[in-house]
Formats: sequence, structure tokens, C-alpha cells
Amino acid sequence: MDYNRAQEIVASSKEFEVSYNGVSVWIDKLHDDGKTATVHLRHAHEEHSEVNISELKEEYLIQ
Repeated sequence: MDYNRAQEIVASSKEFEVSYNGVSVWIDKLHDDGKTATVHLRHAHEEHSEVNISELKEEYLIQ
């Protein structure tokens, strides 16, 4: 995924399925470096990780 698409997903009122290494995640924050983001597992809000945005994959729009 690129930074601009990640920004669109974070700003959207719609919910998108995003994965990191095959695991469903929620994007919490995009970092100012334009390369990394803080994410958490969709069903485990207490565990956050910093990942490269390029490693995030948009799967589909959740209806």
C-alpha cells in the first residue's frame, strides 16, 4: 500500500479490510516519515505495532 491510500483509508468513514503479513489489522496512526504506521490486530486493541506502510495490503471494503 502507498502512503496516500493509507491516508484515504484512515480518513474514510467506511471500513476497509487491511492486512499485515496475512493478519487483519486496523491502522491507528500514520507517522510523519510517510513510511510507517502504527497498527493493531482488529480484535486485540491492546497490542500495537509499528510497521512499514508498503507491507500493508488492502483486501476489500467491508459492507
